Amino acid sequence: MTIAALALSAGTVPTLAQPTEPVRNIVLVHGAFADADGRWFRSYGNENWEFAANGLMQHRIASINDLPIEEGARLFHWSQGRRPDDHPGLSDLGL
Repeated sequence: MTIAALALSAGTVPTLAQPTEPVRNIVLVHGAFADADGRWFRSYGNENWEFAANGLMQHRIASINDLPIEEGARLFHWSQGRRPDDHPGLSDLGL
Protein backbone atom coordinates (compact mmCIF):
# COMPACT_ATOMS: atom_id res chain seq x y z
CA MET A 1 0.00 0.00 0.00
CA THR A 2 1.35 3.44 -0.87
CA ILE A 3 0.58 6.84 0.60
CA ALA A 4 0.22 9.62 -1.92
CA ALA A 5 -0.21 13.35 -1.66
CA LEU A 6 -3.78 14.68 -1.72
CA ALA A 7 -4.79 17.65 -3.82
CA LEU A 8 -7.66 19.29 -1.91
CA SER A 9 -9.46 22.55 -2.44
CA ALA A 10 -12.87 23.77 -1.38
CA GLY A 11 -15.71 22.19 -3.29
CA THR A 12 -13.62 19.61 -5.15
CA VAL A 13 -13.32 15.83 -4.95
CA PRO A 14 -10.06 14.72 -3.32
CA THR A 15 -7.73 13.12 -5.86
CA LEU A 16 -4.31 11.52 -5.55
CA ALA A 17 -1.06 12.48 -7.21
CA GLN A 18 0.12 9.57 -9.40
CA PRO A 19 -1.81 6.71 -7.75
CA THR A 20 -0.78 3.17 -8.72
CA GLU A 21 -2.96 1.04 -6.39
CA PRO A 22 -5.64 1.56 -3.75
CA VAL A 23 -4.41 4.02 -1.14
CA ARG A 24 -5.59 4.61 2.42
CA ASN A 25 -5.19 7.86 4.28
CA ILE A 26 -6.36 8.78 7.75
CA VAL A 27 -7.02 12.46 8.30
CA LEU A 28 -8.03 14.68 11.18
CA VAL A 29 -11.03 16.87 10.45
CA HIS A 30 -12.19 20.00 12.21
CA GLY A 31 -14.30 22.99 11.38
CA ALA A 32 -17.31 25.02 12.39
CA PHE A 33 -20.79 25.57 11.00
CA ALA A 34 -24.07 27.25 11.85
CA ASP A 35 -27.45 25.55 11.70
CA ALA A 36 -30.64 27.04 10.23
CA ASP A 37 -31.38 28.75 13.56
CA GLY A 38 -27.99 30.49 13.67
CA ARG A 39 -26.50 28.28 16.40
CA TRP A 40 -22.80 27.55 15.88
CA PHE A 41 -21.10 24.18 16.29
CA ARG A 42 -17.48 22.99 16.30
CA SER A 43 -16.82 19.70 14.50
CA TYR A 44 -13.83 17.44 15.03
CA GLY A 45 -12.95 13.81 14.40
CA ASN A 46 -11.11 11.31 12.23
CA GLU A 47 -11.73 10.02 8.73
CA ASN A 48 -10.34 6.97 6.97
CA TRP A 49 -10.25 7.41 3.19
CA GLU A 50 -9.52 4.73 0.60
CA PHE A 51 -8.79 5.75 -2.98
CA ALA A 52 -8.94 3.64 -6.13
CA ALA A 53 -6.04 3.48 -8.57
CA ASN A 54 -7.77 6.13 -10.73
CA GLY A 55 -7.50 8.62 -7.85
CA LEU A 56 -11.19 8.74 -6.90
CA MET A 57 -12.36 8.04 -3.37
CA GLN A 58 -13.90 4.56 -3.22
CA HIS A 59 -14.51 4.16 0.53
CA ARG A 60 -14.88 6.59 3.44
CA ILE A 61 -15.41 5.98 7.15
CA ALA A 62 -15.89 9.04 9.35
CA SER A 63 -16.26 9.61 13.06
CA ILE A 64 -17.08 13.28 13.57
CA ASN A 65 -18.41 14.97 16.72
CA ASP A 66 -20.30 18.26 16.86
CA LEU A 67 -20.13 20.50 19.94
CA PRO A 68 -22.18 23.67 20.39
CA ILE A 69 -20.24 26.95 20.56
CA GLU A 70 -21.75 29.51 22.92
CA GLU A 71 -21.95 33.01 21.45
CA GLY A 72 -19.43 34.36 23.99
CA ALA A 73 -16.88 31.69 23.00
CA ARG A 74 -16.98 32.45 19.25
CA LEU A 75 -13.80 34.06 17.93
CA PHE A 76 -14.82 34.65 14.31
CA HIS A 77 -17.71 37.01 13.56
CA TRP A 78 -18.21 37.57 9.83
CA SER A 79 -20.30 36.07 7.07
CA GLN A 80 -18.79 33.68 4.54
CA GLY A 81 -15.78 34.79 2.59
CA ARG A 82 -12.48 36.47 3.36
CA ARG A 83 -11.77 37.71 6.90
CA PRO A 84 -12.44 41.45 7.02
CA ASP A 85 -9.29 43.57 7.33
CA ASP A 86 -10.49 45.09 10.62
CA HIS A 87 -11.19 41.69 12.30
CA PRO A 88 -8.43 40.34 14.61
CA GLY A 89 -6.18 37.73 12.97
CA LEU A 90 -5.22 34.32 14.38
CA SER A 91 -2.17 35.67 16.23
CA ASP A 92 -4.26 38.48 17.73
CA LEU A 93 -6.72 35.89 19.04
CA GLY A 94 -3.94 33.78 20.59
CA LEU A 95 -4.27 30.92 18.07
